[in-house]
Amino acid sequence: MKTLTNILLAFSLLVVAACDSSDDPIVGAPVPEFFALQVLHASPDAPPVNVFVNGSEALSNVDYKTGSPFISNAAGAYEIRVDGILPGGNATVIGPVNLQFDGDTIYTVAAVGPVAAIEPVVISQPLEPVSAGSARLFVLHGTSGPGGSLPVDVYVTAPGADLSMTAPTGTFDFKETLGPVEVAAGDYQVRVTLAGDPGAVAYDSGTLTLNAGDDLRLAAVPNTSGGPAAVTLVGLTSSGSLELLDVNTPTALRVGHLSPDTGPVDVLVNDAVYLGGVPYPAVTGFAPLPADTYNVAVTPAGMPGMIAIGPVDLELDAGTWYSVLAVDFFNNIGNPLILTDDPRPVATNAKVRIIHASPTAQDVDIYVTAPGADINNESPTLAAVPFRANTGYLALPAGDYEVTVTPAGTKDAAIGPAAVSIVDGGVYTAIARDPIPGEMEFGLIVLADTLDQ
Repeated sequence: MKTLTNILLAFSLLVVAACDSSDDPIVGAPVPEFFALQVLHASPDAPPVNVFVNGSEALSNVDYKTGSPFISNAAGAYEIRVDGILPGGNATVIGPVNLQFDGDTIYTVAAVGPVAAIEPVVISQPLEPVSAGSARLFVLHGTSGPGGSLPVDVYVTAPGADLSMTAPTGTFDFKETLGPVEVAAGDYQVRVTLAGDPGAVAYDSGTLTLNAGDDLRLAAVPNTSGGPAAVTLVGLTSSGSLELLDVNTPTALRVGHLSPDTGPVDVLVNDAVYLGGVPYPAVTGFAPLPADTYNVAVTPAGMPGMIAIGPVDLELDAGTWYSVLAVDFFNNIGNPLILTDDPRPVATNAKVRIIHASPTAQDVDIYVTAPGADINNESPTLAAVPFRANTGYLALPAGDYEVTVTPAGTKDAAIGPAAVSIVDGGVYTAIARDPIPGEMEFGLIVLADTLDQ
């Protein structure tokens, strides 16, 4: 069961009356009115953004499905601008636009639609208390369909209610809102379906507890975490945001054998063979799994009594993708790399991550250059990268590159130059590995970070 107590909008505005050095009040002194502004990144293939208010950067590196905390200012007109963060230099994607903000009002500015058609939607609601014993919902439809329009029905029902026997709470289209509406505090199930078709469920919250006083702004935005749901819900609070995943959202797991002196292995999950006879070097694709805690162990192939790694309990969360990589030599293999992954594609660039999984190489410099470039004339893209390091995802323009790995502080290539071609919207992981036993050449494994449905 999900509880929404922690996403209660508890925004209180404090107005301080001014007075002079005497005890007499200043007759007729104006009392300023304030508004609260919140920004939501709801464009599924757009890069992170910076947000400017009156030319000053108010928010930095706001990523998809992230809502900012409240920004409180005196009522009036303000210039809003949103810049996308791009590898070749940032570019304005929304605005500048002048907006009037009234006092005692909460405003949400959401950037919606795919990046090719990104646009702002401004919604507002009065700042007023929720009725006793009730919760308040205000929902924005932030998912476009072909041509933009995508009408949907929203059902807020008792858990398990038969939608075919239930009238929708409301119907709305892309960029439209439902509410604000108050409901009695209690347990509910929120479902979104295609308009007129209660069997075409695009989102299912499962049991959701609405507590008295909850004042919730929700945005239905495209799901990028895998699973059957077309949309997910982002809940906005005075301090930021959180995601309310569809109840059927899976986790995803990828496993790699990168221990150079270890033979083929079996990967056991909950005491059953999940993968058998995995050779070095090998990395699987991502496979969806129900979110749960799994007991994982690695043994030499066909030798279940000889444990190389584990057993260890791994808690795999819904909506999160994981890479579990066995690295290092056999005698030190007991501490695998466990990485969380970011598979969301960005239309404006590729995302590339490099994992240092070569125990022989130790600290290395990594060069990502144009084809044919002489690294003697280049500075490392990443310097002194230690064994087991994860560089994080780097934003790179589409194109052809060469990746060269050298011992730190030298220009002597241990790996490469390896040709790599990437495209905008691609998400990649490159893993530097030791030579295959009996060979001398170090290698680079390049993986596409996509889900095997």
